[in-house]
Amino acid sequence: MSSAQRPLVLACLAVVALAACQRANPPEAAPAASTPAQAPAATSYAAAHAGDYAVVPLKADLSRFDENTRRMIALLVEASEVTNDLYWKQSWDGDRAALLARAPDAATRELAEINFGPWDRLNEDTPFIDGVGPRPPGGPFYPADMTKAEFEAAQLPDKTSNYTLLRRENGKLVTVPYHVAYKPELERIATLLREAAKLSSDKSFGNYLNMRADALLSDDFRPSDMAWMDMKTNPVDVVIGPIETYEDQLFGYKAAYEGLVLVKDVEWSQKLARFASFLPALQKGLPVDAKYKAEMPGSDADLNAYQVVHYGGNANVGGKTIAINLPNDEEVQLKKGTRRLQLENVMRAKFDAILVPIANQLIAKDQLKHVTFDAFFEDVMFHEVAHGLGIKKTLDGKGTVDEALKEYSSSFEEGKADILGLYMIDALSRQGELDENKLMDGYVTFLAGILRSVRFGASDAHGKANMVRFNFFAERGAFTRDADGRYRVDFDKMREAMNALSAKLLTVQGDGDYAEAKRMTETMGVIKPELASDLARLKDAKIPIDIRFEQGLETLGLEAFATPAK
Repeated sequence: MSSAQRPLVLACLAVVALAACQRANPPEAAPAASTPAQAPAATSYAAAHAGDYAVVPLKADLSRFDENTRRMIALLVEASEVTNDLYWKQSWDGDRAALLARAPDAATRELAEINFGPWDRLNEDTPFIDGVGPRPPGGPFYPADMTKAEFEAAQLPDKTSNYTLLRRENGKLVTVPYHVAYKPELERIATLLREAAKLSSDKSFGNYLNMRADALLSDDFRPSDMAWMDMKTNPVDVVIGPIETYEDQLFGYKAAYEGLVLVKDVEWSQKLARFASFLPALQKGLPVDAKYKAEMPGSDADLNAYQVVHYGGNANVGGKTIAINLPNDEEVQLKKGTRRLQLENVMRAKFDAILVPIANQLIAKDQLKHVTFDAFFEDVMFHEVAHGLGIKKTLDGKGTVDEALKEYSSSFEEGKADILGLYMIDALSRQGELDENKLMDGYVTFLAGILRSVRFGASDAHGKANMVRFNFFAERGAFTRDADGRYRVDFDKMREAMNALSAKLLTVQGDGDYAEAKRMTETMGVIKPELASDLARLKDAKIPIDIRFEQGLETLGLEAFATPAK
């Protein structure tokens, strides 16, 4: 993506260059409408939403790296950029150039580029190009005329694979592997990764890049995921491939391509490393019946801080992730645990440009002192750590939680991680591992974080999970709303609500209770009128919903290392 500012960018709120200091993203689909929704007037829509994103230059200090390493980083950025082309194919079932040509002005074309299609990801997937209907829940992953019943009846062993497309041949459903459907782009990425591997001074990272290249061309990602878990010394990292399944709002099966290029902050990482060792003890202390916490997370997990230098594909649409917890493969998680990557430069940007202004509008004035970056960092960090807690396989032995909860699995997993992250902060503070005097900071900043994330809307699983939690907390009196429309935390009641919701979500996951997941989402995953009016105040105050990036080789000062065009 070019770093040049285009029409919509000029209208956006600019943010100062980042100091070094978020899948995540997950959605729930509305049922397909019987008639196409009428898009709003394109020009007025683009103008009305021009300030939804704060613009952030995505930079990092690369001066400590030698020329070979900087050249390697440039190749990884180029590989990440290819995932933009792949993700367009997975988000818009049609010709990209033809769609952009339908936009009435440059600002609307820019909005389509930001959203990888004609639906506004930050506004309930509202269509903003004339003649475009609702976003199909299954997107291009499935035939547009396919029903759920037809899918369920199809005798196709790999139909639920994260890495197959459903297509029709002679009227019947068939599967097409990703590595076949997207062969040209994947071969390009694989070539770039192999060239980067030759330049790596870290042997384990070079080996991983070669294994990941092979995986992209075979859809067999487990060996490379295992290798990624074993890397401990690499100063540069890349997350690339079909990873999160949020884009598939029909079943939550199909993974979308993304790429992130990362540079480790060694000093911050050393401070965080000790927290990974607390997982087994925290698992035992979860506030739920023993059978829902019988699984033990892998102990070979790590927790590190990074500066991001490029977001590509699915990672670069809608609300941007500020932390990563991967791999998603449950077998890898059980054997190796996960790696939790805190994206500190992007986290700081969101705190400064979005969270603080929201708190100034909606948090009780005498509690504003408890909204701190350290607490925000902990909330996000322990959210990612908490993905490793709980249960991965249902108690009836019939499969994974993801398989049982289907389209609700992503929002329930995000909700679980959010609430267990707060549980971890509370537990570690009482154990003296964190400053107990700052526990109120964690609670108040957590509430401000909910008010930030619910603005992502019902099409995003983080937004959906936050609404379930907001309404659950409201019912339990965890916070109150003052006469001036500001929210106030009740410390004791929030702790009680935290434990109750933790037990509820873990039970639904362990039981694989699809019906209860559906009921909770439909009744509690909604924005009620009072909150809607409060969120409208944030829009009136022109507070951005999320951030977007100026990024690429030019922004990083690596344009001299660009691969020559063929």
